[in-house]
Parts: sequence; C-alpha cells; structure tokens
Amino acid sequence: MNLLQIDLTDTISQAALTAEEVVAVATPEVAHDSMNLWTMAQYGGWIMVVLALLLAWGIYLFVERLVTIHKAQKEDKSFMDRIKDYIHEGQIDEALRLCHENDTPSSRMVEKGITRIGRPMQDVMVAIENVGNLEVAKLEKNLVILATIASIAPMIGFLGTVIGMVQVFYNMASTNSGVIELSALSEGMYQAMVTTIGGLIVGILCIFAYNFLVSRIDRVVRTLESRTLEFLDLLNEPGA
Repeated sequence: MNLLQIDLTDTISQAALTAEEVVAVATPEVAHDSMNLWTMAQYGGWIMVVLALLLAWGIYLFVERLVTIHKAQKEDKSFMDRIKDYIHEGQIDEALRLCHENDTPSSRMVEKGITRIGRPMQDVMVAIENVGNLEVAKLEKNLVILATIASIAPMIGFLGTVIGMVQVFYNMASTNSGVIELSALSEGMYQAMVTTIGGLIVGILCIFAYNFLVSRIDRVVRTLESRTLEFLDLLNEPGA
C-alpha cells in the first residue's frame, strides 16, 4: 500500500512538471519596450502636434515677458536722491536727462511729473498716473494669450480623448468576427490617454508661468507707486 502511494505521488509530480513545461513552451516571451515621452507623443497623433505648438508659443511668451519685466525692475538706487538734488538746485534739464538715461518705467513716470512742475498738484498726479497705467499695460502685454493657452490646452487634450474613444468604438463596431482584439483597440486607447496627459501638462506649465509673471509685475507696480509717492513728497517739500 505504501509503495502504491509512493508511485502515485511520483506520477502526479511528473505530470505536474510536464504540464508546467508545456505551458512554458506554449507561452511566448513578450518583449516590452520601455515607454518614454517621445513614444507617448507618437501615440497621441495630430493633437500632440497642436499641443507642442501651444507649448512652444507659451515658452516664447514667458521668456519674452520675463526679460521685459527684468529690465523694468532694474533701477539705480540713487536715482531719486539725484532727482531730489537736481530739483532743489533748479537743474530741471539735468533731472530730465537723468530720467532719459535710466529709461525705466519709474524714470518715465518721474520725467512726466518733472515736465508738469509748476502746475496744480492734481494735474501732476494725473499725468504720473496716466504714464504709470501705460507702463503697466506694456508689461502685461501678451499675458492674456498665455492665460488663454493655459485654458484651452486641457480642452484640446480632452478633444483628443474623445476622438480616441470614438476610434475605439468604431473599431469595436467594425469587427465582423465578433471577437474584439486588444491590439485593434490599443491605438485609440493610447490616443485617448496620451492627449489628456499632454493637455494637462501644457496647461499646468502655462498657468504656472502666467502666475509667476503676474507676481513679478505686481512687484514693479509697487515700485512705481513708491516712486510716485516719493516724487509727490518731493514737490511738497518747503523750498521745492
């Protein structure tokens, strides 16, 4: 009885090993290619081309505005002290020349105020504020376009998702055999997922760039307000 049990156990073990070998032979090894951003972009189709163009446009606007704002923030720390000395000494032409040499938003505001010296203080303030508004508008140029890119990029990505899902259902409906193969659906599924990712990436980057530029412009605005108050206080000083 014990010998019969041992033989039966050996037979079961050999049968199990044979079955595992058959499964190993029958199952081919699938080589998985590594997924990278370029491969993902290729699956996205023409939607990814549109998103790439929007991203390039957004980067250009960000760099161009950043350079402009950086130039606007450059200012001689002794500028207002020198303006004060020139005005107290009655050297209006020298003060105007200094403003022209600095060529910054704040210097152009002060220059406009100097040209209005002798008129009522309200007229001087209005003239300075008008120049300040024009300077801020120059700094904010094309920011609306950057905000628009940040808004429409995710929507374009979702459009690619819808197009991809339509392609998936079309492939499913056009199958005559009734058997749906995953390989026939993979292209549409990839497009549906990849375009969403691409749109969100472009939107996130652009909204971050927009908010960063807005914060830098706010710093310039605070500087302009400070220079305006300094100049008005200068005009109100006794003997000015």
